[in-house]
Amino acid sequence: MADRFDPAAPAADTRSGAASGAASGAAHGSAAEGVLRDITLWTASLVRQFPELTEELTPGRPGPGGAPQHAPRPGRDELIREERREALLLEQRHGLVVPGHGAAPVRLHVSDAIRDITDGVVELEEAVCARLTLPRPRRAGVIDRLRRIVGLLDDIAAHPVLARHVRDEIRRMARRCARTLGDSETIVRVRGRCPWCDSVSLRAFPDRRAVLCVNPACVCTDAACGCQDDPAYRHLWAEDQWQELAEASGARPGEIAAAMDDTKETSC
Repeated sequence: MADRFDPAAPAADTRSGAASGAASGAAHGSAAEGVLRDITLWTASLVRQFPELTEELTPGRPGPGGAPQHAPRPGRDELIREERREALLLEQRHGLVVPGHGAAPVRLHVSDAIRDITDGVVELEEAVCARLTLPRPRRAGVIDRLRRIVGLLDDIAAHPVLARHVRDEIRRMARRCARTLGDSETIVRVRGRCPWCDSVSLRAFPDRRAVLCVNPACVCTDAACGCQDDPAYRHLWAEDQWQELAEASGARPGEIAAAMDDTKETSC
């Protein structure tokens, strides 16, 4: 809760408090912008990849990475039939297949991911609307719900705790979606040293149009950054921060932008 203004406070203290408040407000504003930027990036990734999960359930489609489907080992027929029965029940319950269709094996991990992400997006939008005192959202598909959440970002920004929750949930679901699809994101090495940990661990991720520090031990000083409380999170520089990053890291001007167009992957 914000402190109440005390009209009896000395003028000097008031000016000092105003200066301190302005600095604090600027810091909070920068942190809020970073959280909203992360929400936008992770939502775009989830919107792009979620439809591919349903395609993975198409009969005859190879698994992630194009690996061929091997025949089951002897003695596992009944187990496979049971798994198929359970998966079909889950898919029918969520409207993913036509009832009665069972001609091809079902990838249970894909069905589970679809259910988890679908339920997660529904619960997230309802939580956002409840916190913002908006009417309960109308029923819609995952992609439409995600777009509606992004449409509320200006209102979400006024509630830092809610904004971080939205970011963390969408990031979690986007990661699960990518893992289920078996995607291997293109990574391009960037010259220079990370301004936070001083290691040569800067990498460009063209799919996200972002630069990350891949050093697991790297932690920045931004209290709102996910690297503060999530060991799997990496500090991220979006496109509007590349020039500043190049100057701080020692990278050549324009190199980061060029790396985004590089199709050759590099190891971390």
